[in-house]
Amino acid sequence: MYFPVADIEVSPLIPPLIAFAISFFTSMGGVSGAFLLLPFQVSFLGFTSPAVSSTNQLFNIVAIPSGVYRYLKEGRMLWPLTWVVIIGTLPGVLVGAIVRIKYLPDPKNFKLFAGLVLLYVGGRLLQDLVFKKRNVTPTVEERFQQRHTQQSQTIAGENATPEHLPRITVHQWTPTRIVYEFYGETFTINAVGLMALSLVVGMVGGVYGIGGGAIIAPFLVSFFGLPIYTVAGASLMGTFVTSVAGVAFYQLLAPHYPGMVIAPDWLLGFLFGVGGFAGMYCGARLQKFVPAKFIKWILAACLVFTAGKYIVAFFF
Repeated sequence: MYFPVADIEVSPLIPPLIAFAISFFTSMGGVSGAFLLLPFQVSFLGFTSPAVSSTNQLFNIVAIPSGVYRYLKEGRMLWPLTWVVIIGTLPGVLVGAIVRIKYLPDPKNFKLFAGLVLLYVGGRLLQDLVFKKRNVTPTVEERFQQRHTQQSQTIAGENATPEHLPRITVHQWTPTRIVYEFYGETFTINAVGLMALSLVVGMVGGVYGIGGGAIIAPFLVSFFGLPIYTVAGASLMGTFVTSVAGVAFYQLLAPHYPGMVIAPDWLLGFLFGVGGFAGMYCGARLQKFVPAKFIKWILAACLVFTAGKYIVAFFF
């Protein structure tokens, strides 16, 4: 099948299948998978124009709602964190879109920067996984996962329903800090620091169309020390909102650059999104049964792999 905007020819079954496989695993860590779809589109499909960024964000718009729905249903959507991420990333996404179109139609130089950022975050996650001292007392993540494992082994009853599982309780939400409780433990977030980080992440996301979740989620886990089970929904929701703004902005800018393909390939993005929609729902539904350490290993591996691909591409 030929996609005129992307100027590529590929079977219509390939995009949804690839998107499903990627999103199934990445959604467990609050990442849509767009950061892995981008190298696939560029390297394997040959989609290299700036429109690949907006198409990637279109994938986020179609795919993310199913994952968000599951986290909402299970009471694990941390709304204050969601809005802080959105407020920080939204301006960055718009600036990143302009940078992508005006200064980086050939993203080779910026790939090096993005690769180094992803490598640093992935490396930090790996450091925590490999060198962190083992705690005899189970962490909140381990206790949460153990409880779900036990419930999955019981006969179907009210204890197995999402309504009777641990839910997030927000105790404080101010312009400077967020305090919430999950599974008997209290967590505090520096809202100002997170907003500043989100601004930088938004610029990277705007340039490459990754939404920012690929960077925000690992930072929330490794630097802010938050359980992956409480940040995944917020990270996905923030990516969804900023992706809507990103696609709209790319579409509005398209008439001003008639010699450049900027607007998304709607059909290709929709096909990717359909696969991602199914993958994210399954991933979000099964996340509670998967050990947090396994999810972190997936995130770290994806980050390091993508970072290596970007850095190698800069030199070769």
